[in-house]
Amino acid sequence: MSSLTPIPGGVCAPKGFKAAGICCGIRSNKTKNDLSLIVSDVPCSAAAVYTQNKVKGAPITVTKKNIADGKAQAVVCNSGNANTCNADGIEIAEKMCRIAAEATGLKAEDFVIGSTGVIGQPLPIQPIADGMPKLAAALSYEGSDSAAWGIMTTDTVKKEYGVSFTVGGKTCSMGAIAKGSGMIHPNMATMLAFITTDAAISPAMLQKALSEDIVDTFNMVSVDGDTSTNDTVAILANGMAGNEEITGTGADYDAFAEALHYITVSLSRGIAGDGEGATKLLECRVTGAPDKQTARIVAKSVITSSLFKAAMFGEDANWGRVLCAIGYAPADFDINKVAVSLSSEKGEIAVCKDGSGVEFSEEKAAEVLSAKEIIISVTLGEGTGEAVAWGCDLTYDYVKINGDYRT
Repeated sequence: MSSLTPIPGGVCAPKGFKAAGICCGIRSNKTKNDLSLIVSDVPCSAAAVYTQNKVKGAPITVTKKNIADGKAQAVVCNSGNANTCNADGIEIAEKMCRIAAEATGLKAEDFVIGSTGVIGQPLPIQPIADGMPKLAAALSYEGSDSAAWGIMTTDTVKKEYGVSFTVGGKTCSMGAIAKGSGMIHPNMATMLAFITTDAAISPAMLQKALSEDIVDTFNMVSVDGDTSTNDTVAILANGMAGNEEITGTGADYDAFAEALHYITVSLSRGIAGDGEGATKLLECRVTGAPDKQTARIVAKSVITSSLFKAAMFGEDANWGRVLCAIGYAPADFDINKVAVSLSSEKGEIAVCKDGSGVEFSEEKAAEVLSAKEIIISVTLGEGTGEAVAWGCDLTYDYVKINGDYRT
């Protein structure tokens, strides 16, 4: 397997990728970046996964069409408006691609497109048309930071990561930016994530790697149980690292998949930890399940429990809520074999064994739960299946943010 090394640079960490973000005036906040570009120096293999919500944003329709041939060279994305449930949505999304193409010298079909923000409000094209020349002029090999800010809505921190790895004796790089804070309960990806790499890999193998990876990364994230209409994770691979193209499984594919997994886990944790109003990142680790799918179901059930999430906000070791969430998970196992513990950098406490409570110090529990990252370890005692899911606590601020989201 390859040796992974975290590196700076985000989507510009790989060779041949420029990026930029500007404020063009889509959002009511006229000081925040709301339009971003990512452009490769050369054409790329492209792959993407999308929301399974029946209501889908127009950008998804256009992106699917544009990368049907497995190729793309750029990403254009706006925040502040999702361009969803609009009669002219596809027309506007196609116009965005044409405007970006004119400004960059590419073709409209070379673009992956994303939009995020309020649903059901028409997306004005004029600010995008007016701002695109400035955005294209700002493209830089150091531009990932401004692009990352440009795709954010209620996010409080940017999600930007990079890693270097080795494929076929060549040093390759992979980078990513993502946005996601609320309306996070994916069944494929989560909100918007754009990944770039200079590794050479065929479109088919790129799609295989992404589709296989998201099952245990993006699909295991939940902030609030709401699946977005615009979820998209797209990856572009321009091959500029010079490795022999990955066209099948084997050591090179495994090295690529390992790097991709590092990036997607980083993004998943970043998104969960920055959930709207969140103060804590929750990580549920399930082991001893009859099979992997059971482990996934149980882990996701725990981190989506509103009652448990509220207890974590209150730093209350109310383990019964964990057991309740395990108990209504739609999977078969013996609840009488279940053990649960809670841990953090402050220590660990066992709260349940063989499906029943065990004595523990409430003072020690409060100390453990005072940390910013809480691990919920669940052992089912029936096999070797295991999985991890990520979520966050449920706070007063979540209600405040979503009570007046449009205004």
